[in-house]
Amino acid sequence: MKLCFPVEENASLDSQVYGHFGSAPTFLVVDTDSHEIFELKNSERSAPCCACATVRELGRQQVDVLLVGAIGASALKKLCRVGLKVYQARSMKIAENLAWFSQEQLSELRPGQGLGIHGHGHSLGECCG
Repeated sequence: MKLCFPVEENASLDSQVYGHFGSAPTFLVVDTDSHEIFELKNSERSAPCCACATVRELGRQQVDVLLVGAIGASALKKLCRVGLKVYQARSMKIAENLAWFSQEQLSELRPGQGLGIHGHGHSLGECCG
């Protein structure tokens, strides 16, 4: 399974979960089967409200789960629409969140929810169609 975390910088499993999905500088993907960790740069950091290219890239990388500190409702809808599950991180460190996730101790977020919701004045269809 591939789990993705928004982070400010790559410090492997000691990386801190970034405060908001869309404006994170980079994402770390942890493959729980192979124990590999790889980094994806956030190409949309300057336009975090859309997250369309980020959602597509996560899909190309076959990410299964995203663990976030905060996420807007629009980005959450897009991620869920493409089959990604989104969970609320409970800690700042990736390693701790991996442990909680494996013990099923994290809350799954569903469309209509959002953490750190903010209004940008556009709907889902205006960006990704």
